[in-house]
Amino acid sequence: MSNIALSRRRRLAGSAALALLAGSGTARAVELSEDGLHQQPWFLESFLDLKEDLRGAQGAGKAFVVLWELKGCPYCKLLHTVNFANPKIASYAQENFDFLQLNIIGSRAVTDFDGAELPEKELAVRYRVSGTPTLLFFVEDKAAGAREVARTKYREPAEFLGMLRFVREKGYETISFEEWLRANPQQI
Repeated sequence: MSNIALSRRRRLAGSAALALLAGSGTARAVELSEDGLHQQPWFLESFLDLKEDLRGAQGAGKAFVVLWELKGCPYCKLLHTVNFANPKIASYAQENFDFLQLNIIGSRAVTDFDGAELPEKELAVRYRVSGTPTLLFFVEDKAAGAREVARTKYREPAEFLGMLRFVREKGYETISFEEWLRANPQQI
């Protein structure tokens, strides 16, 4: 094996180890669902009707997030064992968002905002979700029904908290996330 490949692996392994130690100081174990996805006890229990889930979230004063994951996804694991393990992030997420977890290759029937019923994997294609984890943030737009206002992949804890605040504080109405984050740096 070449020294270049070996040093790249070491950097990647080092980055992963640092990420595991970020936030609360250590990674924590998370339960897995039957389909192998990491679970949070505060995730939305749903009949998989996106329109109803969005209305329920907004009725509770929360924003609505569809979280796409995949069994064995290393960044999905980091999202749960590092980001959601951080008490500051977990409490902010629970207080301000309803998270619906879907499997990017799943077969459960989901009713989309327009009433179309599709398996999870076809819904993922419809929303151009190509990797995991992917978080889609939706609000109800009076004229157009549901509207996606932000999307993100895995982010380190401070940036992830920034994304949650960006959506909750409606930063998307005036500037990009990158601009918003520069003006509102996050401390964990």
